[in-house]
Amino acid sequence: MIRVQQVTWNDAEEAIKAVRVPVFIDEQQVPYEIDFDGSDAHCVHWLALSEDGLPIGTARLMNDYHFGRMAVLKPWRKRGVGRAIMLAAIEFAKAQGFASMHLNAQIEAMGFYRQLGFKAYGERFIDAGMPHQSMALQLDAA
Repeated sequence: MIRVQQVTWNDAEEAIKAVRVPVFIDEQQVPYEIDFDGSDAHCVHWLALSEDGLPIGTARLMNDYHFGRMAVLKPWRKRGVGRAIMLAAIEFAKAQGFASMHLNAQIEAMGFYRQLGFKAYGERFIDAGMPHQSMALQLDAA
C-alpha cells in the first residue's frame, strides 16, 4: 500500500531528490540545472511513499497551475503510484478553486494523462532534449 502526502520543498527536499535524480538526471539524462530550476521552493509537492516509508514518486504544482516533475522510480511504475499522485494533485487544485491544470507531457506519457481527462493542445515541442505535448484538464468538468 502506497501513501501520497503533500509536502514542502523545505521539509522533503532530500526525499524528492531521491526520486527525481534517478529518474530525470540518471535515466533520462536531463541536466541537473534544468530539473532543479530554482522553482521548487515555491511549489506544492507530493511525495509517494512505499509501505516501508521510502520515497518512490513525486510531482509538483506551480503557482500558475502548471503541474510537472512527475517521477516514479522504475520498479514502481505501472503500479498506480503516478495515478495516486495525480489524483491528490487534482483534488488539491479543485479545493483551491483552480479552473484548470496544465502540464507538459513527455510524448510517451500522453496516454496516462488522457486517462485522467487531460486534453492535448498546441504544437509538440522539445524540452530537455525530449518531445513534449502541452495538455490541460478543465477542473469543473473533471
